[in-house]
Amino acid sequence: MVYRRTPAVQARLDAQRALIVQGATAVLSRDGFAGLSMAAVAGEAGIATGTVYKQFANKAELVAAVFDTVVAREVDAVRAAVAEGDVVQRVSAAVETFAGRALKNPKLAYVLLVEPVDAAVDAQRLRFRRAFAASFESAIAHGVGEGTLPAQDPSFSAAALVGAIGEVLVGPLAAAPPAERVIPELVAFAVRALGVRPETL
Repeated sequence: MVYRRTPAVQARLDAQRALIVQGATAVLSRDGFAGLSMAAVAGEAGIATGTVYKQFANKAELVAAVFDTVVAREVDAVRAAVAEGDVVQRVSAAVETFAGRALKNPKLAYVLLVEPVDAAVDAQRLRFRRAFAASFESAIAHGVGEGTLPAQDPSFSAAALVGAIGEVLVGPLAAAPPAERVIPELVAFAVRALGVRPETL
C-alpha cells in the first residue's frame, strides 16, 4: 500500500519548506552565497540542521529554491510595471523596477546577478535573466508595434538591456550605498539604446 500524505501533513511540510527558504533568503541577504550553509539557514529559521536536509539535499538545491521564490516575486513586479503606458513609460518603469528593487537589497541582488556560484545555481541565474528579458521584450514589442520605436528584434534588444543593466548594477551592488544617479542614468541609456523617437519624449 502506497503511503499518501494527508493534507494536514503536506501543509505542515510546505510551511516548513517556506520557512527554510525564508531563512536562506535572509542569510543570502546578509552574508551572500559564500556565507550560506545548511547550519546557518537552520539557525536563522530556528530549526534543526537535519530538518533542512530533509527538505533540501544540498546547498545548491536550497539556493535554487530561493531563486525560484525571489525571482518569481521580482519578475512579477517588473511584469506589472510594464503593463500600461507608452513605450517610454513602460521601458522606464521596467528599468526603475528592476534596478530599484535590486538596490533596496544589494547583497541579495548581487547573489542573484553575479556572485560566483556552482553550475546548478548558474543555470537558475540564466532562467532568471531570461524571465526579466521577457518583460522588457513585451514593452519593446509594444513600442515597435505603435511606431514609437524603430524596427528591431524585441527579444535581442531585451536581452541586451538586461545584460547592460546587470553589468552596471554590479558596481553599486558591490559597494553600497549606491550612487543616486544609477537609476536615472540607466533609464536614459535604455531609452537611447532602443531608439525612442524624439517626438515621443
